[in-house]
Amino acid sequence: MRIALIADVFPPLRSSGAIQLRDLSHELVRQGHHLTVMIPASDIDSPWLLEKLGGVEVLRLKAPRTKDMSYARRTVGEFLMPFAMRRNLRKSPLADVRWDGVIWYAPTIFLGPIVNTLKKASGCPSYLIIRDIFPEWAVDMGLLGRGLPYRFLKAVEAYQYSVADVIGVQTPANLPYFSRAGLKPEQRVEVLQNWLAHAPNTGCSISVANGPLAGRTVFVYAGNMGVAQGMGILIDLAERLRGRNDIGFLFVGRGSDAKLLREEASRRKLGNVVFHDEIAPEEIPGLYAQCHAGIVALDPRHKTHNIPGKFLTYMQAGLPVLASINPGNDLIQIIDGERVGRVCTDQSVDSLERLVVRLVDEIRADTEMPARCKALSARLFAPEAVVRQITAALAR
Repeated sequence: MRIALIADVFPPLRSSGAIQLRDLSHELVRQGHHLTVMIPASDIDSPWLLEKLGGVEVLRLKAPRTKDMSYARRTVGEFLMPFAMRRNLRKSPLADVRWDGVIWYAPTIFLGPIVNTLKKASGCPSYLIIRDIFPEWAVDMGLLGRGLPYRFLKAVEAYQYSVADVIGVQTPANLPYFSRAGLKPEQRVEVLQNWLAHAPNTGCSISVANGPLAGRTVFVYAGNMGVAQGMGILIDLAERLRGRNDIGFLFVGRGSDAKLLREEASRRKLGNVVFHDEIAPEEIPGLYAQCHAGIVALDPRHKTHNIPGKFLTYMQAGLPVLASINPGNDLIQIIDGERVGRVCTDQSVDSLERLVVRLVDEIRADTEMPARCKALSARLFAPEAVVRQITAALAR
């Protein structure tokens, strides 16, 4: 199939979404499809730039900047983004290509116009991969009220859904939301698991053995540290466990709360906490090989559900997880049912402390736990099955 994959993140960006899309692209190509990834680029001088990246054809289209800026400016930039992409696509060598299918990835919710243009021009179906139900989660978090901005974003969200022939959500708990979304009878919603390709251990610039956490059972968090994660409780947890010289916490990444968390750990003089800046995705397996458990954090105010990409990376590395997440999340059943960690949903430091102590004992006693984590990763989160599911839906 000749497929267009449209998103607003892709390497060299280091976000979990960019890595997911890289892995999806490689698998689509491996299974014999002719793929072009289309992404916005604010840092190119020409209207378009066509390149090969790891064997994947990537068309970068000039568009407004949308990252690392205020919410208001980002919203304006994202609203204009698909129209700029569409205009510059028409100037590119791929302007007249006919596609057999269009796949696109949310977040962001603003890509509907360029997807609709490609669909109509080629008479082809589209598949929306939705990993983030926005703006609902922003309302849950108190970042957005239900006034005019919310109604505008809901209209954009509804248009995005109207363009999709098939919508792939990441957990069964998301399905009821779409039963109320006003979809047409011919549109389908299905569960599309997250995915992660195998990544070899090629080393890491961070050395746990040469730092203050050497010799401890290390709980690692690698990824975005922002409002949606609600990570303040983890600093409280580290303070509660400061007397345990055998337990340490390692935080690696960036985000709106990263500086605040680092300063708070320093203010409390927590010798069991270490922070590092973001590292390249290729270094993550080497980082996890030095650790013993992964941390998953979601603010409890979330009412929509997701399985964070970092959970997949922990499972692939054989790391059990300590999860502080919102009640009702499908991740609870996975972690408990597969016996790959411990889950807290009450946002209680007391509960988290008990779970950490229990998990440390289990890590030392249960030698089969890493194998269970890796088996779960291979069974549920392999990109091969995801690509077959998407392309079967497009063919249907």
